[in-house]
Amino acid sequence: MNEFEKAYETFFPFWEELNDTDRNFLCRNSSLVHFEKAQMVHDNSGCAGLFIVKTGRLRLYMLSEDGKEITLYRLLPGEICMLSASCVLESITFDVFVEAEIPSECYMIAASAFSEVSARVPAARIYALETAVGRFSDVMWIMQQVVFMSMDKRLALFLLEDAGINENMTIVMTHEQIARHLGTAREVVSRMLKRFAGDGIVEVSRKGIKILDMKKLRNIAQ
Repeated sequence: MNEFEKAYETFFPFWEELNDTDRNFLCRNSSLVHFEKAQMVHDNSGCAGLFIVKTGRLRLYMLSEDGKEITLYRLLPGEICMLSASCVLESITFDVFVEAEIPSECYMIAASAFSEVSARVPAARIYALETAVGRFSDVMWIMQQVVFMSMDKRLALFLLEDAGINENMTIVMTHEQIARHLGTAREVVSRMLKRFAGDGIVEVSRKGIKILDMKKLRNIAQ
């Protein structure tokens, strides 16, 4: 059993329903790819393929006509990027960009190969659709934040999320980087952080943003 087959046996609940021919076909059309920090994984210029994060972290985001970014969600080890394989899900058109937030290694299955197998195996196609729909829930949560939540609440939620992902009370990001995640201006983030710092919630320095009072931050996020 090669590395791809071992991984897919773990990641894909439909793997047991594939015959040996389809399993070998997917493995032959797979590769292990490495991305440096901030390297583009998918730029919406075509059907990149299906990515599974082995190590590292990917960021999916939308880009407005004026170049403003907003993060939709992040993918951690073991999670699958289905929206980059748009040709697998013809009925779903969703323009997203994907970049490596930190150095990352991913399994990549050629979109054409996965599409061919999913056309023959209903369980594989159902899995692809369910995975994509699940991620649309994440996207709707972000849209809800943008439309209905105040910026201080959105910033608090982001700081809490990042601290949880990295298991570190210090968020090592510039104000500009945080603004890109939230789809806002750097000045807005700086103003909110200054207010948080004045309330003793965070400490802002060149090293990053250190959370001092998790309880107060959670209260803002509620």
